[in-house]
Amino acid sequence: MGYTIDGNYIKALREALPEKQVLTDESMACHTTFRIGGKADVFVLPASIEELLEVLRLTKRYSIPLTILGNGSNVLVRDGGIRGAVVSFGKPFSHIEREGARIRAGAGATLGTVSLFAASHALSGLEFAVGIPGSLGGAVFMNAGAYDGELSRVISGVAAVTLEGEILRYRAEEMDFGYRHSVFQQNGHIICEIELSLKEGEPAAIQEKMAEFTRRRMEKQPLDKPSAGSTFKRPPGLFAGTLIDEAGLKGFSIGGAQVSEKHAGFVINKGGATAADVLALIEEVQRRIEEKNGVRLTPEIRIIGEDDA
Repeated sequence: MGYTIDGNYIKALREALPEKQVLTDESMACHTTFRIGGKADVFVLPASIEELLEVLRLTKRYSIPLTILGNGSNVLVRDGGIRGAVVSFGKPFSHIEREGARIRAGAGATLGTVSLFAASHALSGLEFAVGIPGSLGGAVFMNAGAYDGELSRVISGVAAVTLEGEILRYRAEEMDFGYRHSVFQQNGHIICEIELSLKEGEPAAIQEKMAEFTRRRMEKQPLDKPSAGSTFKRPPGLFAGTLIDEAGLKGFSIGGAQVSEKHAGFVINKGGATAADVLALIEEVQRRIEEKNGVRLTPEIRIIGEDDA
């Protein structure tokens, strides 16, 4: 693969952070909901903005390639893995605090967990997010949404860090939210902490709505198989899953990757799938839908890493 990580960089990381937060040759299949992916040279789990700043300082000092990862729920890592360092916002960066009708949470908290936290405090606005496995930081990055709800409607602020180590505060109107889009996809700033502005609600009504969304999710989505969530973005005025279903592609497989028989908008890992299987399946679905409907489906999932050598 033509790249060797600097051992001094790893040594410096382990002096700056607790050793359990710095892993080497770490399989990305263990850190993505697809359960697919080669190894990362270094996998780092900072627990605070201060630790992140130290990681960034060392990464720049040793000229190490850097990849930022949330909870791995909207990601496909190629089979060759990821060179350099992967910085992941997982459990160490998952604090959640209430301030009146506002919630402040770390980027590593899962969106579903924050939704349940809000419900437990009778705060409304995040019901749509119940059961979504992605991290809050990743959800901001892609402006996640479901059931006519969208994260952009409840976000009031974000603390982010530039690759140069500058801490910035974003107001909602500065984040350029759109369909599955935010400003962070362009500027590369690292989302660290999120402030959500919710409304006080009736506990019973909040619980009822969340129960309904959970029921619909369980009925319609292939939650029993590894996937990265919805595979394709919704084409204007259409639904990707409907187009794929109407093309007779439910259950279509390449290797261990399969178009879900339960919901055609999901590509699943039915067992032993490689990233190459998933990418080949995505390309074939795109080809057939474009041929049949004149519509080019765009992947919603983030594809990172290198092909296997």
